[in-house]
Amino acid sequence: MHNTSEQFDTITAQCLDLFSKKAIDYGAAWRILRAPSLTDQIYIKAQRIRNIQEKGESKVNEGVIPEFMGIVNYSVMALIQLELGAVNAMEELMNVDEIIEKFKCCIAEAKQLMMDKNHDYNEVWRNMRISSLVDIILMKILRVKQIEDRAGNTIVSEGIDANYYDMINYAVFALILIQLK
Repeated sequence: MHNTSEQFDTITAQCLDLFSKKAIDYGAAWRILRAPSLTDQIYIKAQRIRNIQEKGESKVNEGVIPEFMGIVNYSVMALIQLELGAVNAMEELMNVDEIIEKFKCCIAEAKQLMMDKNHDYNEVWRNMRISSLVDIILMKILRVKQIEDRAGNTIVSEGIDANYYDMINYAVFALILIQLK
């Protein structure tokens, strides 16, 4: 039996560690980015993973693990920006402790969503290919871009935030599967 809750916590702790170190190095400079810019950053990461999968090699000395972690972290940043909005000046940036608390709140919500869906779907993701998880993340990104391009207006679709939470969870699933290999 798998302990998905513990595996989720391990992966997201690694993501938080990286996020925290970058927050110390760079502060909250990313708070200047509007949500669509963060969506594009997630797209770059997911597309790079797909390119590496299709080509079978990477010419930059970084594999897919940092890219999946980037998807988690940029998705959290996007969720924070959806809540707070982008800032226009350095004086409006948050301190590191505030940023980390916001990160933890977003991850806690993503985990609860994951646990609820795992209950209903019976952890079917464990039988999926990592390439399929990447394709689903790319699909979610394209959905978000479509909603952003329509100024958030949808007819029946879930909102942008739901897609970011799904991207977090699919990236965590991929990282879990990679670590199990």
